[in-house]
Amino acid sequence: MEASYLLKLLMFFFVALPRTTEASEAHQLKKFVSGYRSSSSERINSDYQSGGGGGVLVSTSEDGQMELDRIKDLPGQPEGVDFDQFSGYVTVDPHAGRALFYYFVESPQNSSSKPLVLWLNGGPGCSSLGYGAMEELGPFRVHSDGRTLNRNYYAWNNVANVIFLESPAGVGFSYSNTTSDYDTSGDTRTADDSYVFLLNWLERFPQYKTREFFVTGESYAGHYVPQLAETILRNNEIANQTVINLRGVAIGNGFVDHAGNLIGQIEFSWSHAQISDETHAAIRKECNFSSRTVSEQCRTALEIFDEEIGDIDFYNLYSPLCHHDSNSSSTTGVANASFDPCSDDYVGAYLNNPAVQKALHSSCELITYCSGDMDGVCPITATRYFINLLRLPVKNSWRPWYLQNEVGGYVEEYEGLTLATVRGAGHLVPSDQPERALAMISSFLQGKLPPPSSS
Repeated sequence: MEASYLLKLLMFFFVALPRTTEASEAHQLKKFVSGYRSSSSERINSDYQSGGGGGVLVSTSEDGQMELDRIKDLPGQPEGVDFDQFSGYVTVDPHAGRALFYYFVESPQNSSSKPLVLWLNGGPGCSSLGYGAMEELGPFRVHSDGRTLNRNYYAWNNVANVIFLESPAGVGFSYSNTTSDYDTSGDTRTADDSYVFLLNWLERFPQYKTREFFVTGESYAGHYVPQLAETILRNNEIANQTVINLRGVAIGNGFVDHAGNLIGQIEFSWSHAQISDETHAAIRKECNFSSRTVSEQCRTALEIFDEEIGDIDFYNLYSPLCHHDSNSSSTTGVANASFDPCSDDYVGAYLNNPAVQKALHSSCELITYCSGDMDGVCPITATRYFINLLRLPVKNSWRPWYLQNEVGGYVEEYEGLTLATVRGAGHLVPSDQPERALAMISSFLQGKLPPPSSS
């Protein structure tokens, strides 16, 4: 591996590491993920490779599997699909019978020269297929009939080849034959399994072994993404093993720091006139979010907080709720009038169609994914609290970025990290503002900041 390649970190709300030496780049990423892994966590070693650690790093049975995973077409897909798509299972632990499901879409143009992007939804427990692929940045959106697909012209496979990974086992179509796996799954094993998935997937798709690779995700992927990136960097040092060409990571609306996120929620709600001054003051006085215990006074203040906010979608403050009766889910007056609050239901119906599951090469009978869609759950205030903890020098000060003669959001570049907001988006940025999200990720993959003017 070259000693000087660019490892970038982007937070959208979206967070980029500068071109530097390999040792320095690993140091910066490890600083970012400090405290996520237990101190006793070791790199996946040769014991793992030989089966002693419960998994295999490189499978010997991937030959021909790529063609078996090829999707001829998906039920209800529109005509004129001009890209290749694949899906299936990759075993990460043969002893436990643990396998992760993926959906992979190549770029319609110049796929052989475009980077490889891994997308991880958060939760924990959110389906990257159900949310990421079908509601956010994938090539299709599900029509309200729950049976047919529409083309998403702002899909990220316009600028990259994208893998949507269902992780950990038990999420979406991913599974384990060892029931206890579902009770013992944690961030460390999730990172290790995802790493083993990547090594075995690259044996299945060897043409991508040297491709520029980016790990991306949202929400609780604020933990998944950096831990997987750290695992890749550490294991890249092992001789005679596939080196993953990791060039950067991107985290959207990330849940990174628990205490900072809770404080950010309170400040965000108060600044958006959702709670009273009295409740805001009471929470700041009575609640210590760094503590593992909650006082009775804090609990009472938080209950009032919930009552004052009312029945809204806290994942996107200004979106309507889904109501299947009359026109009560109308998007009139909403910032993003194209957003359909009932899209979860359409996707659920589509992915639970046996014909769809057969086309996807899924062996599961049911897919379940978490619900939630101007984000109050992992708000910009929380992201700023976390970035301030890093105490990074500013390289390029806060400024607007533009798309189609309008402000698309705001961006600030630090030493080793970039913060970019997307105006008008909630928790699911590519779902709420697909064109702006595509423009942002496209700039990121090119190593640029979003455009400073509308020209």
